[in-house]
Amino acid sequence: MQNRWNEIMQCKRAFEAFVFKFSGNGSRQRLEAFRTRWVLVAFTLTLTLGLMGFRAFAAEGKSAVGGQRVSDAQLLTTLASTPASKAAPPQEPAATGASANAPLTLTLQDALERAEKYSPQFQGAVTATKMARANVVQARSTLLPSVDYTTQELLTQGNGIVPSGRFVTNDGVHVYRAWGVFHQNFSADTFTLAGYRAATAAEDMARAQQEIAQRGLNVVVTQAYYALVVAERGYATAQQALTQAAESLKTSQELEQGGEVAHSDVITFQVQYNQSRQAFQEVKLAMANARLALAVMLFPDFNQNFNVVDDLDTTPPLPTLADATKMAEASNPDIRAAMAALRQSRYGVSQAKAAFLPTLSFDVDYGIEANAFALRSRTSAFPEAGRLPNLGFFVTATLNVPVWHWGANISKLRQARYQKQQAQIDLSYAQRQVLKNLYSYYNEARTSQAELADMQNSASLAAEGLRLNTLRYKSGDATVLDVLNAQTTLTQARNSYAAGLARYRVALANLQTLTGSF
Repeated sequence: MQNRWNEIMQCKRAFEAFVFKFSGNGSRQRLEAFRTRWVLVAFTLTLTLGLMGFRAFAAEGKSAVGGQRVSDAQLLTTLASTPASKAAPPQEPAATGASANAPLTLTLQDALERAEKYSPQFQGAVTATKMARANVVQARSTLLPSVDYTTQELLTQGNGIVPSGRFVTNDGVHVYRAWGVFHQNFSADTFTLAGYRAATAAEDMARAQQEIAQRGLNVVVTQAYYALVVAERGYATAQQALTQAAESLKTSQELEQGGEVAHSDVITFQVQYNQSRQAFQEVKLAMANARLALAVMLFPDFNQNFNVVDDLDTTPPLPTLADATKMAEASNPDIRAAMAALRQSRYGVSQAKAAFLPTLSFDVDYGIEANAFALRSRTSAFPEAGRLPNLGFFVTATLNVPVWHWGANISKLRQARYQKQQAQIDLSYAQRQVLKNLYSYYNEARTSQAELADMQNSASLAAEGLRLNTLRYKSGDATVLDVLNAQTTLTQARNSYAAGLARYRVALANLQTLTGSF
């Protein structure tokens, strides 16, 4: 940065020496030299911005890998070839020692927080809220006076006869303007605040939509999270079923050698073992896919080295329908978004009506407009008057009365009324939809909760039934089909119980999209 500044100053000094070499010592030459200094300032600023822009453009194409530009294909290849055990989000501190490859353990709350950071849909809603807030600031600024500063140098070609030169609009071949401009508009919108209130309504709608996106994301993450938990439970169940099938096959082979069972039993258990091994591979694949589906939501670098906490057995309570209804009435983002849209449409009608009314604007300019860039100077038109003060002000008041716009204002008013009617319809439908979803989601949660006790009891009974049928088969009191049915029943009962627990959690997440957390 210091070297760049030295280069700029060298260019400045060289240019200044060139200018003063030809400027001379007379009063007119000194005036020209003074004027040239302003050109020199503009030249220095332009050169500075140009050098900075060139350096930024030259550094833009470089990448952190070897200082070279990396193509999309190379980036994808690098990402795919990175081992999952070494991948970690940049926000996390680097592990050291033996814990470098330790898997990250995540709870459901951890997964929800991570998904909010890396979800493009939710981040898009957050960005929309920030932009709506910026629109509120901009709408408020239109109601307040504005202050600007402007400066100009008007150069007119001379004619050698009159001081004003060839253009009579100027009173000299050199005219300088340096103004502070104060501007204020007064319209119907200024007093009704329709534009500002419409912007605030749009911000409320954006915040409600952000909350809708957040609650919807919670449902998606909850489904993916417990899908992985259920897949891991299914993996354990399939592994246990495969072990039981191997033990049953071994038992039938031993009984066949003792002449207690026929060879058909061995064949049946062999087929069951093959099917159990195939089912184990399928469950393993399903678990890997469930991990991938969750990893893409939680990590920016597709990290798969993580574990999830299995908390399915700790089922949260379900509130009563009356409490759920009160929570839905108090904090439902769908209703808030629809009501904010209706408010915005009403203010839009007010803005459309304001276009039919007159507007009044004031401009107060304070500064100089003279033949020299100074507070006092001689004017070219009246040099005999001597040095006169240049600093002063003038006020411009403008009244604009709309008369004829070929029906454009009427058309805009109709559009605003159409939007208001549609917003009223959307609000009515949103209220009915929320009520329908409330009963639907609550009934789903209540039904799934009521089934958990029966599913748990069925899983316990199925385990006991398999134990008893295995003992009966060894003693010759049960057939091979009894054992097979008992094993199949146990696998289905355990999988159904795990799926029921996940179903209840997802049902609660769906209900909380209407009621909020409870």
